[in-house]
Amino acid sequence: MAQLNVDLVAADRKIWSGTARAVSAPAADGEIGILADHSPVLSVLEAGTVRITGVSGEKIAVKVTGGFLSVDSNQVMLVVDDAEVLDASAVSGH
Repeated sequence: MAQLNVDLVAADRKIWSGTARAVSAPAADGEIGILADHSPVLSVLEAGTVRITGVSGEKIAVKVTGGFLSVDSNQVMLVVDDAEVLDASAVSGH
């Protein structure tokens, strides 16, 4: 099964990077869900929670204040203004 390569970065630091099964994010026009082989997208993010499901099923939740989302060829890039990891144990080692 195809996977997503995800990078979630804030202006001053990398928040999470790795492979994932799914990503959901608070886009300006509503919640967007991304799975492997998603069509290309460029979207503005609103304040809310980005949720990442890793390939082994781990759940990562990050509160963001806004930013941008780019999806192309199973590469997902989230560049956010500021972020707070809601479950720090999920991002250790990344």
